[in-house]
Amino acid sequence: MNRLDFTPYRRTTVGFDRLFDLLERQARANAGDNYPPFNIERRGEDAYRITLAVAGFKPDDIDITAQQNLLTVKGSRTEPHDREYLHVGIANRGFERRFELADYVRVEAADLADGLLTIDLLREVPEAMKPKKVLIGAQNPLKVIEGDNTAAA
Repeated sequence: MNRLDFTPYRRTTVGFDRLFDLLERQARANAGDNYPPFNIERRGEDAYRITLAVAGFKPDDIDITAQQNLLTVKGSRTEPHDREYLHVGIANRGFERRFELADYVRVEAADLADGLLTIDLLREVPEAMKPKKVLIGAQNPLKVIEGDNTAAA
């Protein structure tokens, strides 16, 4: 049985519906096709890279679409009909791969080299969402805390 049952957690939590829906959707999606193979790499505190093995695809054959919280990579190519294959062992089919992105993650760059498509992602938390130091009894405006510096003026 491949179905995850989050019912006990749904009964005792509030506001996590999106998270449970995402986990259930990913479990269903992962049961299908694994083409093309891919890696997800953490390159820093807020930097990530997705690498897909797309041998034989040219940049014009690949479409990358970034929407709110969703990255879709589609590949399609047409093979010339004037070829007669005696054996076909190299995958030549189109594909669509979807990646759910966390809030404030954006695509920074994409590159195709040596049959590997790399997509660099960066998380940028807006200033309004960063932690702020609250001064007790002061009329000063709130200041954004940068790094390990906890002093606010």
